Amino acid sequence: MGRLSGRVALITGVGGGQGRVAARRFAEEGAIVVGADIKTAGFATTVEEVKAAGGTMTGSGTLDLTVDADVRAWVDGAVTDHGGIDIVYNNAGAFALGGVGTLTPEQWRWSIDRELNQVFTVTHAAWPHLVARGGGVVLNVGSTAGMISLNGGSGIAHSAAKAAVIGMTRDLADEGGPHGIRAVCISPGSVESESTAAFFADPAVRDMMLQPQIVKRLGRPEDIVEAALYLVSDAASFITGANIVIDGGYTAR
Repeated sequence: MGRLSGRVALITGVGGGQGRVAARRFAEEGAIVVGADIKTAGFATTVEEVKAAGGTMTGSGTLDLTVDADVRAWVDGAVTDHGGIDIVYNNAGAFALGGVGTLTPEQWRWSIDRELNQVFTVTHAAWPHLVARGGGVVLNVGSTAGMISLNGGSGIAHSAAKAAVIGMTRDLADEGGPHGIRAVCISPGSVESESTAAFFADPAVRDMMLQPQIVKRLGRPEDIVEAALYLVSDAASFITGANIVIDGGYTAR
């Protein structure tokens, strides 16, 4: 029997990268996966990968997580179809690169909507269902950028949003404790995936990110997802309000 057997897991950003790996691995561990992404083709590919791994994934491949009403319909639909929710994995995110001198106000708001506000929107919609279930887990994705400045200050919106997600996780843990709800944050460092491949293709950028690390390779989506599996499982029942850093030692020095 899998570690997540019979549990209903909402996972955002399943159209590729960490989200795709998470959907497949959670299904392999017995979870009923309800995914979301705005990348229709990527969503369909993940559905097929999950099916090939012996699981099933439903959900939406056209969901804009910044639209409150659509998010609520997606969450409520999962409850209607499966009787409740056990896990909320806020994986999705996107941001514009730039510092305070180069980022436009429009790019700032766009980034905050996709890195911070949609985490609140999804969790807000799922919260009463977790309470009704008698407990569950909210797993947020932060970043080392929410802890230290990266890339010469060129990720100001990303850094601000992820620092807020880390802080939000602590409050969710505090609020959720009486209801049996745990909240945990994972903060990855440099992870190479479909969405970051172009960024890391520049040898200068790659070397800049690897130089401070203790482990001299880029992270893989699997590195993050295997930790996520542990954190949402019963084996991690004593962990809440924590920010788990997975960065090859980038922030250890």
